Amino acid sequence: MTDAEVAVVGGGFAGLAAADRLARSGRRVIVLEARDRVGGRSRSDRFDDGSWIDAGGQWLGPGHERMYALARRFGKTVWPMYVAGKNVLHRRGQRGLYKGTIPFVLPPAALANLAWAFAALEWQSRRVPLDTPWKAANAEALDRQTFGDWMRRHLPNPDTHFLIEIVAETVFACHPDDLSLLHALFYFRSNAGVLRLTSSAGGAQQDRVEGGTQPIAASLAEAVIQAGSQVMLDAPVRAIRDEGGEAVIESDAGTVRARQVIVATPPVLTREMDFAPGLPENLRSWMDGTPPGRVIKCFAFYDRPFWREAGLSGSAVGDQGPLKTIFDGTPPTADHAILCGFIEARDVDEWREKSMEARGEAVLACLERFFGPEALNATRYVDHCWVDEAWSRGCYAGMSKPGVVTKARVDFTHPCGRVHWAGTETASRWNGYLEGAVRSGERAADAVMRSLSSSV
Repeated sequence: MTDAEVAVVGGGFAGLAAADRLARSGRRVIVLEARDRVGGRSRSDRFDDGSWIDAGGQWLGPGHERMYALARRFGKTVWPMYVAGKNVLHRRGQRGLYKGTIPFVLPPAALANLAWAFAALEWQSRRVPLDTPWKAANAEALDRQTFGDWMRRHLPNPDTHFLIEIVAETVFACHPDDLSLLHALFYFRSNAGVLRLTSSAGGAQQDRVEGGTQPIAASLAEAVIQAGSQVMLDAPVRAIRDEGGEAVIESDAGTVRARQVIVATPPVLTREMDFAPGLPENLRSWMDGTPPGRVIKCFAFYDRPFWREAGLSGSAVGDQGPLKTIFDGTPPTADHAILCGFIEARDVDEWREKSMEARGEAVLACLERFFGPEALNATRYVDHCWVDEAWSRGCYAGMSKPGVVTKARVDFTHPCGRVHWAGTETASRWNGYLEGAVRSGERAADAVMRSLSSSV
């Protein structure tokens, strides 16, 4: 039995940000993390030759002030993703080149429909309140629809429909027919709009952290320990009970007693914990109806960035699998090059059943269509299937199904007894990103400190 003022369930960026804030304020904290590492859905893998990849969350962009501040605090170098040169669009067997976010190689009718779609989504998303999206005008009607319903109604041009479907799968990691339109609009507003979410320079895919994002989480955990608190690994939490004067948290690594609890785990995992008293019905329905996205993140290593020699940026979009979006993932000081791509949404169901070797062959063939025969000469291929990771079940974040937002109406600033909520899914701003996770952890920590002060 271990005692603490606050128990934090989950050692991702949300839980660690909360623990760091509390520990720096002099509170005794215990973080309980199910994995054998911290970082949650941020995972950075390093190989024997010194090369590394971000197998999970990797990007920072304008507005991510907390993440940039953490990088500075722990002495991490931030660099912009390579975007010089032209992007590739591979559609119906044809290859076209363009610059920027908008593929101007499309026919005029497609571009007109695409411009209308971006403007309409921006306008509709601005009408969704970030803290109470269920109060948006026509919220129930919007929530009954899927994002796919909206696309079929408003995107008659097949090229435009294809591109917005790619946007949906890339941003949400789920098929547009599996996603509430209201949640999609909330997400667009939470992340400063559709253009910001789909852009590199000036957008959500602008910057990378040298050595990966997970080392920032490791530094946060070390800061928590240095402040006199504790981080327990291999400690999945099974039950949280309120026993009057304290909370009892049962984990595989032991039992913890605490005055307050912050739960900072993905909704799909939180739903499996046993709470006593039980959670409200609306919160349970939100957890049930907000499954994680589905992603296999793929990496092909090369001796040099040969695509740059051809005037290409390394960014590509296509209509043939397994990869439909690709980026240049090469660190600026590396003696090798990396192309990073994503198998997403329903495509994951097929490809996760295959071996990594089989996926690698298909991925390299896909890269050949985009970048030419040199793409077949990879020196290494690796990937990571987030659906198969027990303590994530998917990535990038939970996405609400139709009807969930207006039925659940969850206000994450309100605790359930001693239990407070954090996690990127609970963030009003930068929902789904590392920035949103950090902000949610800070919000929960502030609420806990108010509760602790008022109970003295």
